[in-house]
Amino acid sequence: MGLRHLADKDRGDPFGITSAAVALVDVHGLIRYWSRRAEELLGFPPDSVLGRPAASVLTIEDLPASPLAAAQRIGEGWEGLVTARHRAGHPVELAVRVCPLRAEQGSGWLAVACDVSDSRRWELDQAVVRGLLEESPLGIAVLDGELRFRWVNQVLAAMEGLPADLAASPTAVSAVPEQVPSAMDWQARQALISGRITPAVEHVPPPHGLSRRNAQDHLRLRSSFPLKDVDGKTLGVCHTAVDFTAKDRARERLALVNEAAQRIGTTLDLDRTVRELAEVLVPRLADFVAIDLFQGVLAAGELIPRPVTGGVLQRAAHLSVHEEVPEATVLIGEPTGYAPKSPQRRCLTTGRPILDPVLDHTTWWLADDPQRLAKIVSLGVHTHLVVPLRARGSTMGVVTLLRWENPSPFDEDDLLLVEELVARAAMCVDNARRFVREHNAALALQTSLLPPDLPDHCAVDVAYRYLPTDAEAGVGGDWFDVIPLSGARVALVVGDVVGHGIHAAASMGRLRAAVQTLADMDLPPDELLAHVDDLVLRLADEAEAATDGPVVIGATCVYAVYDPISRKLNVARAGHPTPAIAHLSEPVELPDIPAGPPLGLGGLPFESAEIELEEGSVVALYTDGLIEASDRDVDVGFERLCFALAHPDRPLEEICDTMVRILLPEHPHDDVAFLIARTRALPADHVASWEVPADPRAVHEARDKTARQLAAWGLEDAAFTTELIVSELITNAITHACGPIGLRLIHERTLICEVSDASNTSPHLRRARSTDEGGRGLFLVAQVAQRWGTRYTPTGKTIWTEQQLPSP
Repeated sequence: MGLRHLADKDRGDPFGITSAAVALVDVHGLIRYWSRRAEELLGFPPDSVLGRPAASVLTIEDLPASPLAAAQRIGEGWEGLVTARHRAGHPVELAVRVCPLRAEQGSGWLAVACDVSDSRRWELDQAVVRGLLEESPLGIAVLDGELRFRWVNQVLAAMEGLPADLAASPTAVSAVPEQVPSAMDWQARQALISGRITPAVEHVPPPHGLSRRNAQDHLRLRSSFPLKDVDGKTLGVCHTAVDFTAKDRARERLALVNEAAQRIGTTLDLDRTVRELAEVLVPRLADFVAIDLFQGVLAAGELIPRPVTGGVLQRAAHLSVHEEVPEATVLIGEPTGYAPKSPQRRCLTTGRPILDPVLDHTTWWLADDPQRLAKIVSLGVHTHLVVPLRARGSTMGVVTLLRWENPSPFDEDDLLLVEELVARAAMCVDNARRFVREHNAALALQTSLLPPDLPDHCAVDVAYRYLPTDAEAGVGGDWFDVIPLSGARVALVVGDVVGHGIHAAASMGRLRAAVQTLADMDLPPDELLAHVDDLVLRLADEAEAATDGPVVIGATCVYAVYDPISRKLNVARAGHPTPAIAHLSEPVELPDIPAGPPLGLGGLPFESAEIELEEGSVVALYTDGLIEASDRDVDVGFERLCFALAHPDRPLEEICDTMVRILLPEHPHDDVAFLIARTRALPADHVASWEVPADPRAVHEARDKTARQLAAWGLEDAAFTTELIVSELITNAITHACGPIGLRLIHERTLICEVSDASNTSPHLRRARSTDEGGRGLFLVAQVAQRWGTRYTPTGKTIWTEQQLPSP
């Protein structure tokens, strides 16, 4: 650092107050101040000269006398060369600037001096800078950190067609950003970002009055580099440009290759990539170009690493010197249908380019293609060049170039150049194909992991939308689910795995399966999220041990359970946005659900909240991509969400369409998934419940009540099976559990029977031996019921069964 600062100082202004020798002489000619640099130049320490006459140091008797008398006068002072005496006795040549200091007693003098060699080097540096900026043919501009003009010389202003007053003064110019040409802006921005010199060669229009065909191509060499201060801080960018004529083809071809490297493959969009190749080739190398790809490439399919003999080619892009592209015989997206002996098919078979110097002598292959033959004859095409589009050993298509307006036929140099450009584009096309293939695979994986269709449930009517993001960002890990639970209840789930791509989709599938499994255990929402949190931690540890596995960085989730009998919604969330509830008679509500931590942090509790809903209310669960799409302003997103959910009596599909229209831009930056559910209430006469005494004699009474209730519901056909289930479950509760014992029957799309007790002992199936007196009850229940299970409550447990009812 010390050497760098010393070098910077040595190249600075030698008369700078911090680097020059400074002496102060009073009205009596006595030295009153002597700087350290003065001591270095003349060898006299301050204590040996302070208070002494200046004549004792200089070879002249009076400071403003002889040598300075002939010096150049500047204002009230002088500047010139003087000879001073070094302490060692030898003379020292100094460049001196002197100005008077006025006082009542007379005038003193302030003298600033430096070595003559430093002064002459500084003058030379200044002359070089002035020459480069004002006299040389090099165009120069200085831009600040916001890429606005601060200084422009006349040469660059003329090159770029800038306003004349922009370069009228060397002072700072506050120009609007639009005045910076796009090519200059792009290159200066790259230099500002990378901190390196960024040279580039581009073609510029020929001088006024010369047509494209009779004028030599003109090239412009641009270069931008960052400007930094002595501490390395970037102050802006210096941009230089020089025009020259491409007098030799090698220089022109090098410029075209350089331009192609910057223009082809700017995105991972396959259609855009082939279009960029066409724009580079026309009109610089061809009057017309057609790019045909195999349908498997356009569909991002797998490629065969060898030349091909068959396959359907499809027009991916074409471009002409004429705006209407009259040369094209097929439209973009249509099959091309080249004849078997055409140059295109021969090129694909051999994997080598084909150059037809004079097309008139080689039109035999067009005998079976009168449409193309008529086009070629009418245009007067004289040269035909076909090059295969190959990358990584696989042939993806063919590029066809034609010339007729350009009088020069294609030659071997053109063939080599086109091969180089097509090879560069082929790598970009293959990269785009691979990206689309991976994106489609991730999307297919994610779609397969999401529910193909939501179940029809008596507790809620549901609708949903899943909108994957664009191809640039990749597939995300959003998911949703509707899970039927016991007791006619239903679970509503929406979650989001951090990240994009196949790993995020795979992680989403694992978490969705875990939530479904835990939901079958009838865990409360807060307990379920705690178990999922543990799973995410375990998956993260496994992924860290095996780096090739899906990496679960974290996830968010909201889990809600709705009971149509009590009309209560029990909700817990893990780092997820709160649900929105649209009431029929009140404004849309964003309930204050306790915000648990995101899944994967561990060690923090989750809490749930219970909300009572009126029948017909609409509950909306969604990922953060929905509310953050509104210019990344969450508050605006919530306002638009409430507006979209207003009037919940509308059809659910209409509400979904309104949410998409109001909250989402045309191309969202993140995956979006949301689930909306309209609540239903089970009529009171569809539920019957009794308290059963812990007495074996109560089993018979419970069977009778069950039979009477089923008769009232018109379900006499299910009486025998239901009485058997009730008898066995109550008997087990009396024998193995403790009271109070409750019996509840629910009539919805299935017949649900529930027996509750105050014990936490979990029942399980077993195979009774032939000598056992009991142990067969639960086995019988499992045989006659469609589903059965156990859920735990704060006061004990409930064993439930479901029976399929005959269709009405």
